[in-house]
Order: sequence, then structure tokens, then C-alpha cells
Amino acid sequence: MNRDHFDYLLMKIGIIGGGQLGKMMAQKAKKMGFYVTVLDPTPDCPAAQVADKQIVGDFYDENKLRELAEESDVTTYDIEHIDAEVLKELFDKGHKIYPSPYLLDVIQDKLKQKDVLYKGGIPVPRYQKVESSICLEKFGFPIVQKARKGGYDGRGVVVLRDKGDLDKAIKVESLVEEFIDFEKELAVMVARNAKGEVRCYPVVEMVFDERANICDMVIAPARIEKEIEEQAKKIAIKSIEALDGVGIFGVEMFLAKNKVLVNEIAPRPHNSGHYTIEACLTCQFEQHVRAITGLPLGSTKLLSPAVMVNLLGEERCQGHSTIEGLNKALSISGLSFHFYGKKVTRPFRKMGHVTILDGNLERAIEKAKKVKDFLKVKAR
Repeated sequence: MNRDHFDYLLMKIGIIGGGQLGKMMAQKAKKMGFYVTVLDPTPDCPAAQVADKQIVGDFYDENKLRELAEESDVTTYDIEHIDAEVLKELFDKGHKIYPSPYLLDVIQDKLKQKDVLYKGGIPVPRYQKVESSICLEKFGFPIVQKARKGGYDGRGVVVLRDKGDLDKAIKVESLVEEFIDFEKELAVMVARNAKGEVRCYPVVEMVFDERANICDMVIAPARIEKEIEEQAKKIAIKSIEALDGVGIFGVEMFLAKNKVLVNEIAPRPHNSGHYTIEACLTCQFEQHVRAITGLPLGSTKLLSPAVMVNLLGEERCQGHSTIEGLNKALSISGLSFHFYGKKVTRPFRKMGHVTILDGNLERAIEKAKKVKDFLKVKAR
């Protein structure tokens, strides 16, 4: 006889990283009854504000990583810049760590990531390892140079439009890609558990703040043809299967000339999936918890068109954070407000977000644009 028994009291989740992603992950885990421990170097980090326990320590501190894994039934992370080598050792000794540290090792190196996707038959921009500045010139301008490791939220990426831009080239190990003159930047959240069960979320559009090359707005669903939508979903699922991923993944894509190309993959909850908290039956954070703990995956049905707007620290503001325009924002029908609990703001730092639900997508976009004009995170 099958027995459906799940002992929540004995299931402990460890999260490496205590930022906003870890916080929202911990909130959903706590709602479901799990015990949550967070590892982060900042005392009282956002995730620690809702978790059961915080271990204060660096992401490359072997002893702290070991402590977290040993007292957790399953360990996960909200950031890629952590010690994959230590996690591999722990994984090989039987500790459950999802997504796998071996997958993390691939994701951390953009060249390795591209190689795995390309060999798996995933469409990606033409690329090449950079051996010297001559490689950049021979590849053919315009080009995009990316640091192999350490890039995040637009950092470690430079566009070189012609030979005159070579003095801007990155001086670290890197790869070069063809410059894609895209129509839209798309993203798809894909969840997969250890049994191979997969759930795919709607395709969304990402709009970027060009000043910092950071995601500014997410539009769900994307304003694309059905054929493109299906193409994007199939490619996203195939990408995560090629990586043998377990957890939730953000698959970033370019749409160019009616073709979808994979740009990069995030092995964790992703900024482009925040809208799912209000707009989908199962949000990306709960889905991640389900995937890593072996629970059945939930429905990804979109309940309403939605627009998510990131609340970024104002360009010339640094210090104790204050919010301007909140009363006005909360008077808007369908708006939900999230503030991450970061005490200090700085230019373009992700401090929170708002999501606007409206049965009419274009109306939701107009509301979002108005909110962007007056809802500001400043410093006092």
C-alpha cells in the first residue's frame, strides 16, 4: 500500500545566500512548514529576517559551508558566486545539494555553459574563447565580450562595436559572442525535480535599464506570436534537461528574426519570475522548494496579465534607504509592493519590486510606467 507521508518537522532546508531571492524562498518554505537556515556574511540579511537561523559566514568559507550542509536535509543557493569545489565534495559524500554543484560549476563559467548548451543542440549566439586581443578583432565587429566568471547584473560584459573600442576590452579570461540585434529579450522560468518532472512558466519580456544594463521591467505574458512562444518554451525545457537541472531556472533569451537564442541561464529563482508570486497558481519560490525537496511540482497557470517593476536605488543616492511615493503607489488597483529589507541603498541596487495585475496587459504596462515615475528608493 502506498503511504503518502511527509514529515515536515524533520525536513531542514539550508540556503546559501541571504539576499532578496533567499528571503522570498525562505518565506515560501516557512509557509510550507520547513525549517530554514541561511548562510550569509551580513548579519540580519534579508533572508535572515524570516529564516529560523542564520550562519554568518562567507560563501567561500569551507567550514561554514560544511556546517550548513551537515545540519540541513537539502541545501540550495540564491547566488552563483559560491565555492562550487567545496560543495562538490559535500555532494559526493551524500549531502543533497540542488541544483547540483557540478551544474553550478558549469553555470559559473560562461564558456563552459555555452559549450554544454551548444553540444546539447540548444541555439546560442556564435561564440569563441578569447585567447588574445587578436581573437576579438578576427571574430568580426560588433561583438559582445563576457568575463567567463564573476559577471552579474550587467557587470563583466562589454559591447565592442569596432576596432576603436578595443581599449574597453575586459582584461580577464573571457569569451566573445556575436552581437545580436534582437527585437526582444525574453525569459522563461523552468522547474524540474529529481524524477524528471518539468513545469514551464509563461514566456515573458524583459526591459532593461540601459544606464546599468539591469532588468527594469518584466511583462507577462510576452507580446509575441504563439509560434515563438512554443519555440521559446521547448528550447528552455531542452536547456534544463541538457544540464540535468533540479530546482528552478531562469532561461534568458534573445528573439531575433523570428528565432530564439539562449543567452544565459540562472540556476535559481530569477528576477524575471517575481511576477509569479501574485500572477501564477504556484510562484517560482514555492516551485523551487517543491523541486529540491522531492514534492510534486505545482501548476504554472497564469491567473492574470502582469507587469513587474524593479525598485532600484536612485542613481546618485547612497545611504539609509527611504521610499518616496508609496502611498500613491498603493492606491493603484492591482498593485502589490515588495521591499527586501536592505537597510542601505546605493545606485541601481535592487531594493524591492512592485507587481501590477490587470486583465488588460496594455493597461498594466501604462500603470507600471506611471509607478516608475514617482515610486523611488532614495537615501536620507
